[in-house]
Amino acid sequence: MISYVKGELAGLERDKVIVDVHGIGYGIFMPERSMGRLPQAGSEVKIYTYLNVREDAMHLFGFLTQDEVRLFKLLIGVSGIGPKGGLGILSALSADDLRFAVLSGDAKAICAAPGIGKKTAEKLIIELKDKLDLEEVLDRSQGAGEDVLAGAKDFSVSDIQSDAVQALVALGYGSTESMKAVKKAGDQYTTVEELLKEALKKMF
Repeated sequence: MISYVKGELAGLERDKVIVDVHGIGYGIFMPERSMGRLPQAGSEVKIYTYLNVREDAMHLFGFLTQDEVRLFKLLIGVSGIGPKGGLGILSALSADDLRFAVLSGDAKAICAAPGIGKKTAEKLIIELKDKLDLEEVLDRSQGAGEDVLAGAKDFSVSDIQSDAVQALVALGYGSTESMKAVKKAGDQYTTVEELLKEALKKMF
């Protein structure tokens, strides 16, 4: 098992990177989202990897964080989602956006990934809902480059928040972005109307 590859970023191809480790070039398939965050060629990189072994091939799949590797393993554990499908999902959605999509049952957001249909997205939500640690994304700080989302492990901490999310969805917003906006607004409000006004500000 190759846990990570550390070396010089030798080049980028359409769907993979080449990392030179002491004169050996490793071709590593990566999500587009991760490839866009890599430094310039010639820089040192550390890429966490998953080795997929088949009868006719061995492929390395790489990610910038161990969290993404863990999510990738969960994704390819879902029937109907292979390594390419997993890469596609993590190209379309960040790790935290995927967690929110699963938590909110937002199959439409997951369907944004290439090759993922509605039935597969719904199956993914059912199978992963109890496996994702949502507290990680809810407590993540802005210093990590993600949204500031403070709250309890389960999103439904109050009826007011739940009603506000439903109201935003009724207005035409997606369930994932509605949940994010309500979380950003905080839990200090005593009425749905007050929370809804603040959440709408967080949409922009």
